[in-house]
Amino acid sequence: MIIIKSENEINIMREAGKVTGEILRNLKDFIKPGISTLKIDQYIEEYILKHNMRPAFKGLYGFPASACISVNEEVVHGIPRADRILKEGDIVSVDTGTTYKGYVSDAARTFAVGEISEDAKRLIEFTEASFFAGMEFCRVGYRLSDISNAIQRKAESGGLGIIREYVGHGIGKIMHEDPQIPNYGKAGRGPRLVEGMVFAIEPMTVLGHYDTETIDDDWTVVTKDRSLAAHYENTVVVRDGEPEFLTL
Repeated sequence: MIIIKSENEINIMREAGKVTGEILRNLKDFIKPGISTLKIDQYIEEYILKHNMRPAFKGLYGFPASACISVNEEVVHGIPRADRILKEGDIVSVDTGTTYKGYVSDAARTFAVGEISEDAKRLIEFTEASFFAGMEFCRVGYRLSDISNAIQRKAESGGLGIIREYVGHGIGKIMHEDPQIPNYGKAGRGPRLVEGMVFAIEPMTVLGHYDTETIDDDWTVVTKDRSLAAHYENTVVVRDGEPEFLTL
């Protein structure tokens, strides 16, 4: 069942999303060669707590940190570590969220670490562009899979593969509500969108094949062919017109 949010609920989620968006914007200058993924996670947790919110990811399903930080071939759910040091040419995806007055936000970005390859730039560029292509259909009256189809078409136009096993989702009082929102598929399917639906839309793309596997830490998801992966996500409200982005 898709839970429609009231304007009061959306107002609370907007506050949560604002802090998440600020964190990701700040990380563009914070992330650089020589920094550990643990240091990034510590910065995120401190920022959230300073704003009288709680890290939405910490303890979720047993996850040990305030952000999933995934490097290069890691798609999602990377665990921050003191010995995971970023180097020139890496790309790093940071996925995080806040809990405020019982409601959550969720967003992700992929960042360049220093100078990166042209292929890595294309990956990041088209992953973000695929999100915004999907947003053209995140409006009252379209069907859910219209978003999915637009994401897939844009990503594949840039030569990217679309991860199949991990998808976007509804969001509200809990991180993962109905519906699941794949980043691929045929248009014209699923429920029609109505005002007040709130989704976490999150294209996850790769330069190689979309098959994945989970490594021995039982969390970190990597591409089977070890090709680079990227992630871009925002919490979004369906509106009668332009969608509202809570984490931008």
